[in-house]
Amino acid sequence: MSYFDMASAAPLHPVARQALAAALDEGWADPARLYREGRRARLLLDASREAAAELAGCRPDELVFTPSGTRALHSAVAGAMTGRRRTGRHLALSAVEHSAVLHAAEPYDVTSVGVDRTGRVAAADFAAALRPDTALACLQSANHEVGTVQPVAEVADVCRASGVPLLVDAAQSLAWGPVDGPWSLLAASAHKWGGPSGVGLLAVRKGVRYAPQEPADERESGRSPGFENLPAIVAAAASLRAVRAEADAEAARLSELVALIRSRVPHLVPDTEVVGHDRLRLPHLVTFSCLYVDGEALLTALDRAGFSVSSGSSCTSSTLTPSHVLKAMGVLSEGNVRVSLPPGTAREEVERFLDVLPGVVAQVREHVTVSTGAPAGAPQTAAGPGTGGEAEELAELVVDSLGKRCPIPVIDLAREIGRVPVGGLVTVLSDDEAARLDIPVWCEMRAQEYVGERPAPRGTAYVVRRRV
Repeated sequence: MSYFDMASAAPLHPVARQALAAALDEGWADPARLYREGRRARLLLDASREAAAELAGCRPDELVFTPSGTRALHSAVAGAMTGRRRTGRHLALSAVEHSAVLHAAEPYDVTSVGVDRTGRVAAADFAAALRPDTALACLQSANHEVGTVQPVAEVADVCRASGVPLLVDAAQSLAWGPVDGPWSLLAASAHKWGGPSGVGLLAVRKGVRYAPQEPADERESGRSPGFENLPAIVAAAASLRAVRAEADAEAARLSELVALIRSRVPHLVPDTEVVGHDRLRLPHLVTFSCLYVDGEALLTALDRAGFSVSSGSSCTSSTLTPSHVLKAMGVLSEGNVRVSLPPGTAREEVERFLDVLPGVVAQVREHVTVSTGAPAGAPQTAAGPGTGGEAEELAELVVDSLGKRCPIPVIDLAREIGRVPVGGLVTVLSDDEAARLDIPVWCEMRAQEYVGERPAPRGTAYVVRRRV
């Protein structure tokens, strides 16, 4: 079995395992106490804080440990917004931030800064979003779903010039190096780099107005109440040091494997879009989307074939809405696969993945198209339902896909567009949120013209003009 989902959680690093076992014996006492066992625990806690702070690029007294990266992000947003409440309640963030940031920002007046098709923001757009009442700005160092690296240093300079603190979500990037630029707050999570789950980092630079909103507690500078999970903290700091020592060599090696996937997948699997920036990206992560594929079925089939991957596809979401990241980028969401390689991944594993992938996608496509009555593949002409041969060409056609979920509306469109002549119109009726994203992308991939959308008595009408 090949585990290719490091972006969700990395396997426990051997150094973390060793440090955890040792700290269970040495770090069980209360580090706030003055007796021998407490002093020993305090030494472990202080050493871990110093190591983590050095690797994060801040002072030890600026960093606290939290129960998770999500908790660190929520605490950072609430603490910074409350500390600067006299400035205002406005918050600027990128449209592709992690859901933890989006949820933490819900009580405030939010401006979402758009991204380009690679998922990257422009510093000028961020500058335009800042207002006199902006209390906080948020920008991830690298995107969790597509791996695109953000211009944090440029945005941090813009924010500093405007007197606005910048919170950086460094969960995906901290294993590879420190975050550049004059950021104000930073959050990360140990399970992303091979540390144990249940440990997050929150750094708040000196001079940043910050009012903790946690229950009152003298521990962790009042920013993370409760008894510290010292063994896990020790393991988190030790493993961060270990992965950073290996980072340059692993980044170079994994980048080559990711480049191999990025270059070969479009040739091996027809009608596939590789998303994210081709250069400014994390070294271990690649994401691609496949037309005419049910995301959940694809992930299940890859799991049976021996590969653990994840997806931002709406087909795998309990909400049945496309990933907000893919939606903001304007890229295909159906059949989405995220491959994130852990350190030590062998080239042979990646080659085997590339050997298996075309057959798996073809199998899933065949199952989906057969179950909907559509032929396999992406036909440009097809017989209409109930006909025995070539369909009569219609100047305009309405395709009812109401009640059907991704990827069926796009499959219906691909099946029926051949029934209109070149220049003719096809209107797809759909109440699936993913259709708003996937139909325009399908048109671009298939050289058809997306005319636009309009409200319908039920759902939305998506109008396409046949060009080929």
